[in-house]
Amino acid sequence: MTTHTAGASAARNYAIVTAAYWGFTLTDGALRMLVLLHFYRLGYSPFTLAFLFLLYEAAGVLANLIGGWLATRYGIQRMLVVGLCTQITGFLLLSALSPAWSATLSVAWVVLSQGVCGVAKDLTKTASKSAIKLTAGEAEGQLFKWVAWFTGSKNAMKGVGFFLGGLLLDQLGFSGSLWLMAALLGLVLLGVLRFVPKLMGKSQASKSAKELFAKNRGVNLLAAARVVLFGARDVWFVVGVPVFLYASGWTFTMVGGFLASWTIGYGLVQALAPQLVRRSADGLTSEVPAARLWSGLLALVPIALAVAVALKLPHLEWVVVGGLGLFGFAFAVNSSVHSYLVLAYAGSEKAAEDVGFYYAANALGRFLGTLLSGLLYQWGGLLYALIGSALMLVICWAVTLALPVVKPQAVVAA
Repeated sequence: MTTHTAGASAARNYAIVTAAYWGFTLTDGALRMLVLLHFYRLGYSPFTLAFLFLLYEAAGVLANLIGGWLATRYGIQRMLVVGLCTQITGFLLLSALSPAWSATLSVAWVVLSQGVCGVAKDLTKTASKSAIKLTAGEAEGQLFKWVAWFTGSKNAMKGVGFFLGGLLLDQLGFSGSLWLMAALLGLVLLGVLRFVPKLMGKSQASKSAKELFAKNRGVNLLAAARVVLFGARDVWFVVGVPVFLYASGWTFTMVGGFLASWTIGYGLVQALAPQLVRRSADGLTSEVPAARLWSGLLALVPIALAVAVALKLPHLEWVVVGGLGLFGFAFAVNSSVHSYLVLAYAGSEKAAEDVGFYYAANALGRFLGTLLSGLLYQWGGLLYALIGSALMLVICWAVTLALPVVKPQAVVAA
């Protein structure tokens, strides 16, 4: 196969996988807004709202680890199919929720159904990100650009999903919205079965748990940074900001519209990250210092906002909105650089396993952030949530200082 033909094939596979994940992310974003708004309207407390998402996030830890191993053993296409089918199952389970059930039974059912969706999300994400590593490897020099565009565009789609969730809840109700989203995913599933190569990503998988967890130093450190990075976002974004804005007089439509706009903007910045980070010939000597710089800048935002909240500045909700915009910009660049670096550090033979390990850390961070979001807001309002975010980001910055600025092969050889 010629270089031109290989590049064209890689670009085609990249476009197919990206489109499939867009469809998945659209419904996943809508699901989060559906559940949050529906149950807040029913009078659930901030901690209970956070609890509804805990199994969703916790399930992702195991799903990423197993998903990476399965994608290596059975191929990326099969994992995409499994992820989509699992998400459809979760939607149908949620749609069976009955208003006649007790609050305890309703919460248990939603937590279980969300857990199924959490498994689906991370199986699909791991398979998709692994596909990007493989396709970019066939198109020389495209890795950072393709990773950034994939990550940014899927987060923009998630923002559209937030808006879609609120719109569907108003127009079709809770169950009707879930049925429509399950049908949409059914169409995406048919596209994956028809167009994604069956053996993409199939390789020799790890034969033991010890081998599965034996990652190079770069992947291990990035995984640690990822835990606190995403925990720092979700500790005030999942419950704190929506409830704070609603308590400040915003309507559900305003809150949902703002979160959608923030997420779309965040995704666009991620897609533009390669234009903001100086590139290096070896892919690390400029990119690793950029990760350190942006982590430090990001930590300053919740620190400044915590001071503003403590001082009770006038028009505080608009100060928070402006601060969240700055946070989103710096967070988007951080996330995009991290997503590139893990693929730069990952081994080509078991890229899916390395990516799965990394995104298991991502899911663990979301789990901790979601749990603390409900607890800290209930204990001390937005101030406590911001303090928790700031502490996590200082740890993230400290971890990035230890990232290696050498190729993974050199790390392994050493």
